[in-house]
Amino acid sequence: MKHTMTNIKTFLIVVALTITTSTFGQTKVDCEEKPYIEVTGSADQEVIPDEIYINIIIREKYVNKEKVTIENQEEKLKTYLKDIGVDIKNLYLSDANADYVKVKWRTKDVLTKKDYTLKVSTATTVGQVFQQLDKLELTDAFIAKVNHSKLDSLKKEVKILAIKAAKNKADYLLTSIGEQTGKPLIVQERENGITPAAGVNYRGSRSDGTAYYVDGVRVSGSADKEEELQFKKIKIEAFIYVKFAIK
Repeated sequence: MKHTMTNIKTFLIVVALTITTSTFGQTKVDCEEKPYIEVTGSADQEVIPDEIYINIIIREKYVNKEKVTIENQEEKLKTYLKDIGVDIKNLYLSDANADYVKVKWRTKDVLTKKDYTLKVSTATTVGQVFQQLDKLELTDAFIAKVNHSKLDSLKKEVKILAIKAAKNKADYLLTSIGEQTGKPLIVQERENGITPAAGVNYRGSRSDGTAYYVDGVRVSGSADKEEELQFKKIKIEAFIYVKFAIK
């Protein structure tokens, strides 16, 4: 009797394992047999920067043995900027603390310098600013960075376009074989990014007193004719991977 019960238990265990294995195998096959399509949608958009940051360094200096203070140069700079319609509120100190630089040929004298940042919105204004800086003999100035005021919303728009492109791609591929796109099973962002405006390096050239260059484009300092400038555009890209079920 005891031997018979042992055989029954063994038989039941074997049956249970067989059923479990069969069920698991069937589930696995079902999952593998569900049809799907994988696609990647892409989109991009280029925009002209409308936030251009110019770093300007003003140093105390001597002209004909007379010290020219930072305050004096700053006031002149503000006056010159107002003359070309730049809002002075967009000129601010990059660092609240002034740096101190010892002048080599004056062992007792210590001169100060201050770093300023000026934000402007167009390349044309950049050209006008550098012309004014040239008049003031402020040669330590350069483009620090460029940006777009609506960059966040533009990134969202491009991502939406990318996922729509993925759906459109799945639709026309499946239509060509007589099938239809089902629900999205997986959605992933891939390789999204922003390509900044390249080559935005602005320097004033005083060889003839009038020539300026932005990214290799010459700006005339002539009062009656000025070439219009454009920065290279910021490129916003989005790539969206989507796995769709096939109906």
